[in-house]
Amino acid sequence: MKQHMCDDDDGVANLVEYVTITGILMVLLIVTIFATNAIFMQGPSDRLAYHSFVDVGNGISTRIVDIYVIAPDTGTITTDFDIPDDVAGSDYFVEMAERDGDQKVVVSRGGVRSTISIAGIGATMGVTGNTTGSGINRLTYNSSGV
Repeated sequence: MKQHMCDDDDGVANLVEYVTITGILMVLLIVTIFATNAIFMQGPSDRLAYHSFVDVGNGISTRIVDIYVIAPDTGTITTDFDIPDDVAGSDYFVEMAERDGDQKVVVSRGGVRSTISIAGIGATMGVTGNTTGSGINRLTYNSSGV
């Protein structure tokens, strides 16, 4: 009677094969987990935020132009307005400043930024200031420039 004996190398080879395949699959799983957030969550959220920032910037630019149109020759005019408290679940920052020789409304958060020109008044009236989305915001025009 002939006995069939397993070679010790066969058992070790199977174990090494399983450990190697499991290690490779774990590395792929970890890479997939990190890539999923960037591709499926952060990218669309940033696109949504950018388009929302454009809408907010356009609304503020329109309000500034409206104030300029009805501004008195002497005196002060003030208006309060509300913008969204947050965009895509996070707060944001609004800045009015001169950039590249033109008045701009810059709405930003982290790496997402939209820049909107304040149509037609950049050469005649300087607009400065900043705000956030929370609370009621105020625009003030003073003919003396203060």
